[in-house]
Amino acid sequence: MMKKLVFPLIFSLMMTLVLAGCAGSQPAPAEPAAPAEQAAPAQQPEEAPKAEAPAAVEPAQEKITLTYMASQDWIKDAEFELAKKFEAETGIHIDYQILPADQYFNVLKTKLNSGEATDIFGGQSGKTDLKVQYDVEKNAVDLSGEEWVSRMDPNALDQVSLNGKVYGAEIWDIVASNYFILTYNKKIFADLGVEVPKSYDDFKAACTTIMDAGIVPIYEPVSDGWHHVLWFPMIGPRFEELNPGLADKLNANEATFAASETMLTAITQLQELYGMGCFGDNALSDTYTDTTKKLASGEYAMSLTTLTAPVAIESEYPDVPADTFGFFPIPLVDNQLAPAHPAGPSKFIYSGSPHVAEAKQYLAFLMKPENLQYLLDNSDDFASLNFSGLKEKWNPAQQEFLKTYPTKTIVYQDAVNYVNPQWMDIGKDLTGMFSGSMTPADVLTSIDQRRAEMAQTASDPAWAK
Repeated sequence: MMKKLVFPLIFSLMMTLVLAGCAGSQPAPAEPAAPAEQAAPAQQPEEAPKAEAPAAVEPAQEKITLTYMASQDWIKDAEFELAKKFEAETGIHIDYQILPADQYFNVLKTKLNSGEATDIFGGQSGKTDLKVQYDVEKNAVDLSGEEWVSRMDPNALDQVSLNGKVYGAEIWDIVASNYFILTYNKKIFADLGVEVPKSYDDFKAACTTIMDAGIVPIYEPVSDGWHHVLWFPMIGPRFEELNPGLADKLNANEATFAASETMLTAITQLQELYGMGCFGDNALSDTYTDTTKKLASGEYAMSLTTLTAPVAIESEYPDVPADTFGFFPIPLVDNQLAPAHPAGPSKFIYSGSPHVAEAKQYLAFLMKPENLQYLLDNSDDFASLNFSGLKEKWNPAQQEFLKTYPTKTIVYQDAVNYVNPQWMDIGKDLTGMFSGSMTPADVLTSIDQRRAEMAQTASDPAWAK
């Protein structure tokens, strides 16, 4: 808009000056013909020479910068490279603003509430998040008409949609990068005669054997605030298997977390693992960014990671091949199901952005098949992406896990309303439990209280009964 206003203003001013200084000259046409079409003016000795029409003023190109705020680990190096390519092609610069995970959602909500959000903002998809965390019907642009919508995985598309409209662009591996499972060192297990556990009791016994050998069983980075929460809602499919229809009852306000014996058992078992020392002496200060290093070192036998973690380890530590590691599901409450998880980090265009068209242009650029393939090929964290028509890169260990462990239902942060938006708060409660200030029952009660508050804020009819 600025470019359209500036050019006519400059041109009008120049015309005024020329006319004022050259009496008798003819006014220049509003749109002068191109130089190749202009005839040379006839020069008559008895007439004063006609003033030359001023050359067209080339307006200065407005440098557009799109600001994009996201949480750490959501933007891959390959996307930064694609952003450079986009700028080379369009002149539009992408200014990424990456925030620590434990600060991100508070900062985002503050910016949205104050009307100062970035042109594009990142957010975890999921219907509750779209409504409660971001209020997308007010704060985000409807993307339903974009071409790439037809190529997105239907389950992922559903997680970025609200009331029949698409608001988010999720570009993510919703399997290899979304299934958080136990990654274990096969050599350590073999050397100690430890079998892959098929129950919680098996798992606890394996941890004891590993500790007796002087190895820390599990690297669990609690300090980031989000990672240790995964142990609970990621086994939602097991909750559902043992209590069919529980997710629907929770969404209808006909059940609570605190009343679920299965959930209480899961949280109690997590507390037991911490109390046994299975997470080591420094879990409360350990950080997620050190996971690759810790697993590669052999100091730890396991960690809760994605299916792509061994690939990343080999990339960073070539002497530790990816096939050093295997996988099994989180075995709390004897879980043996894979954690189907179609929601993930997504991109939203802020409705108050002055550059909505350019932001749509950038998303469309990222969604081009060749650019999606580049992102997939150049990201160790991805084995597939949630778009059709791409060449995937599954390795044998990943394929074996997917073949061995079935998927039945989706994880509870996707299936149950008002869970994912309180993720960091759940993390604080669990940390309090580890430290002794809360009990497992307290944690569940706290989750219920926050769910009720969010439901009432959202005017959820199920909580108006």
